[in-house]
Amino acid sequence: MAARSKARRRAFQILFEADQRGTSVQEVLADQVRLARSDDRQPPVNEFTMQLVEGYAGHVARIDELIATYAVDWDLDRMPAADRNIVRLGAYELIWEDGTPDAVAIDEAVQLAKEFSTDDSPTFVNGLLARFKDLKPRLRRDADV
Repeated sequence: MAARSKARRRAFQILFEADQRGTSVQEVLADQVRLARSDDRQPPVNEFTMQLVEGYAGHVARIDELIATYAVDWDLDRMPAADRNIVRLGAYELIWEDGTPDAVAIDEAVQLAKEFSTDDSPTFVNGLLARFKDLKPRLRRDADV
């Protein structure tokens, strides 16, 4: 698995853990960094993982608003936790992470859905992120206002 794919997987796991614990992603990220420094059996937290988690944290309210607006027939709280956090990460990377091509951000999120969620999840994740891709110029402009 490529280094950036591993970093995305770890970022997803941090978002998922924070969601399950009801705490901030920054707190879980800090815990992971401390654990990696104190236990040599734990892999260090990759720079790209930190960039994704911190970037998401900077846009969390807007990302949840977008998901709630465009996830047809799904309330954010009723959405499967894995899907919710995959879409959160994918939305951040797609909309605000300029170094990642749109197709890569979507494909990586779909791969996470295949690995960590239900059989229907990849289609859901792909459809929602494709909608964000189509609206990306407006979404970024609205977020910058």
